[in-house]
Amino acid sequence: MAAADRSSSIVEYFGGEAGYRCGYCKNVTGNLSHGMWAHSMTVQDYQDLIDRGWRRSGKYVYKPIMNQTCCPQYTIRCQPLHFQPSKSHKKVLKKMLKFLAKGDSSKVAGDEEPMDSHREDAVACSFVLKNESDISQSELKPLSVEETERVETEDNNEEEEMKKEVTVKKVESEPPQTCVDKDSAGSSERSDSAKLVHTTPKPGKGADLSKPPCRKAKDIRKERKLHKLLQNQTHTLEGTPSQVEPQVLLSQNSKSKANQPKSIEDFIFVSLPDDATHQLEVRLVPVSFEDPQFNSSFSQSATLFAKYQMAIHKDTPSECGESEFTRFLCDSPLEAENPPSGPDCGYGSFHQQYWLDGKIIAVGVIDILPYCVSSVYLYYDPDYTFLSLGVYSALREIAFTRQLYEKASELCYYYMGFYIHSCPKMRYKGQYRPSDLLCPETYVWVPIEQCLPTLEHSKYCRFNQDLKAVDEGCIKELGRVRVLHKRIVMPYSMYKKRRKGPSDEASIQQYASLVGQTCSERMLLFRS
Repeated sequence: MAAADRSSSIVEYFGGEAGYRCGYCKNVTGNLSHGMWAHSMTVQDYQDLIDRGWRRSGKYVYKPIMNQTCCPQYTIRCQPLHFQPSKSHKKVLKKMLKFLAKGDSSKVAGDEEPMDSHREDAVACSFVLKNESDISQSELKPLSVEETERVETEDNNEEEEMKKEVTVKKVESEPPQTCVDKDSAGSSERSDSAKLVHTTPKPGKGADLSKPPCRKAKDIRKERKLHKLLQNQTHTLEGTPSQVEPQVLLSQNSKSKANQPKSIEDFIFVSLPDDATHQLEVRLVPVSFEDPQFNSSFSQSATLFAKYQMAIHKDTPSECGESEFTRFLCDSPLEAENPPSGPDCGYGSFHQQYWLDGKIIAVGVIDILPYCVSSVYLYYDPDYTFLSLGVYSALREIAFTRQLYEKASELCYYYMGFYIHSCPKMRYKGQYRPSDLLCPETYVWVPIEQCLPTLEHSKYCRFNQDLKAVDEGCIKELGRVRVLHKRIVMPYSMYKKRRKGPSDEASIQQYASLVGQTCSERMLLFRS
């Protein structure tokens, strides 16, 4: 094995956590998860981890123990390339335009967001700051390549290890996934259970997401009339297609263009009148104290965070000071990368700042990864609650993902954190369609429509209906897990021989099974 370079992820695994207070159902000890501290992490490793149900809060990366935790949290992703805003989404976008153009701040009855923000997952992690690592930076720096190579010659199986390394490199060099969803289970055909089970929502719990959205009777009548008209034209003009086809096509094109629904961009990027009351600017700022924009806006951003936390989450001033803000939303383990094939802004952690008339009124914390924009958190000025900034920022981030896709064609998903069906106020995430949930056992993506009927019967579900399917990325060779021990990088097979004291194989096995074979061979697991 080669020594670690600067781009290697270095993690410290804490194992299965004791129960903590759940931020959703308020159970005192019901929140169960596995956790690790990420001293540094590549964007590819984090992408692969969230595709296995992990999620970060600051530098703490955690994975709910799905079949034991009180409120199972399923990773949810939206497909921005196929996204169409709903009626309520358009209402929010129009409300913002009206406010910017005319200063109208009237609140429509029943127009509130289901929650103050569409990203509250991190608030539920009361254990985040309790597990901060106390390892010194010097212990995390691997020794020189020569020293690592010298140690590795002591392994009797070095030749065999080298052969396996070649195989792994070959696998890793294969092209990554594209936006064609090859791993979706049942994407072309619904399972029998999904076809047969249709549950009506309980009163007060919102629309039945397992059914298609309602359509206006007027739109249905228009569609039928157009269809009938086109049929009549086809029958009348049969036999002389060459003379009339261009006219028919022109008629169809003009009608279809006129009837085409408005996209998010049609609302977001519309030109405001010259005498507009307000000006809104959205700035993307890298999360780095070396960045001038981040530094100059830090104090204002931290003050806004405190105001939001105290008003919305009832935090005390000591719970949302600058150090808590920094640890929670500014400290990121992600190493910034800017490859030629990536988006112009590069990959890493960012703050998307919403500036209204020269002051910040909201900040969306996001990670830009190889295949997605991952939403981390949102905080905003409570004085602007009437603008539904949680929904508005989510729609802006969907539009932003589409924008990034134009330069980086593999970046085509928007991850919204966790979908929690057992918590009714968190179900609204399923209204951003089309979207998929991650199967907690086989880690394939399943359309949410197929998952909802089973979730009505059980809060924990395996979504993959193929009972023979297994986790394809599961650990197959424990000996190949990469370990950083006494500043030397080595495979677990070698570390096991050199280690003194009681065996820690059970802990290594658990870690490897949770992160998967690929990440376990790329990331460095720190062992003291």
